[in-house]
Amino acid sequence: MLLCCSVTSVSAQVSIGIGLPNVSIGINLPLFPELVPVPGYPVYYAPRVAANYFFYDGMYWVYQDDEWYASYWYNGPWWFVEPEVLPLFILRIPVRYYRHPPVYFRGWRSNAPPRWGEHWGREWEQHRRGWDRWKRGSAPPRAPLPVYQRRYSRDRYPRVEQQQTLRRQHYRYQPRDKEVRRHFQQRGEQRAPAPAQRRRQEEPRMRGPGQQEIQRPTEPRQQRGPAFRERREQPGGVQREQQEPRQQGREQRVRDRERSQEPRPQGREQRLKERERSQEPDRGQGERQRKEEDRGRERNN
Repeated sequence: MLLCCSVTSVSAQVSIGIGLPNVSIGINLPLFPELVPVPGYPVYYAPRVAANYFFYDGMYWVYQDDEWYASYWYNGPWWFVEPEVLPLFILRIPVRYYRHPPVYFRGWRSNAPPRWGEHWGREWEQHRRGWDRWKRGSAPPRAPLPVYQRRYSRDRYPRVEQQQTLRRQHYRYQPRDKEVRRHFQQRGEQRAPAPAQRRRQEEPRMRGPGQQEIQRPTEPRQQRGPAFRERREQPGGVQREQQEPRQQGREQRVRDRERSQEPRPQGREQRLKERERSQEPDRGQGERQRKEEDRGRERNN
């Protein structure tokens, strides 16, 4: 495998595209590189690539011209990574696995990590205090290699939009390192969304006015909310509201009963009057009979 590295510095390019996944760092790999595990570390390195080229936690890492870069695909695009947010196991890679070490690495122990605190200064060392202290037997397992990328050589190398789709289809590994998840995973996924994702993101915006029209009928309910809360805050307010209809119902039933009972006395009086009227002829006949008997007695005397 071949690696073509530019001789000129890339600092000017980084200053223009810092943080973007389209930084050109002068690396052009024609094929998927051979990656070999670093013994005792969850990291791979590329022994046949004339660059400081590594693979860790599902991503590719390159140290070049005193800068770190990361990518999801073996030949980029790359984005710049600040030293303050580099994963710890990237910082801990021993010097001997840097295939193209800078000049200031000379004299440093080959089986120890670079002296980043000495190189980047006291402020960085205070910020990343304890980065070089860890239990050798507690290293996490290595992430699986994205071997599906072997099918995509220089002539077939996919565009950024296609890279994300292919990665989701063929590489289901999720980073375990919190720094990788926090700083790089979302950035890599969101910087270049696929066309279908862009359409899905634009659809809600286009439906915005329609959604507002659908939500308009719900506004009166929101307006009634404060009044309802005021009634709830008044002592016994809800109970009065619940009892008032019941009391009105009771009063109505009492009135109905009274109205239904009113004709009854009238009916009794009417019947008594009718009885008296029906008895009046009998009484008249009795009086006439008594008068006739009195008259007969007078005649006999």
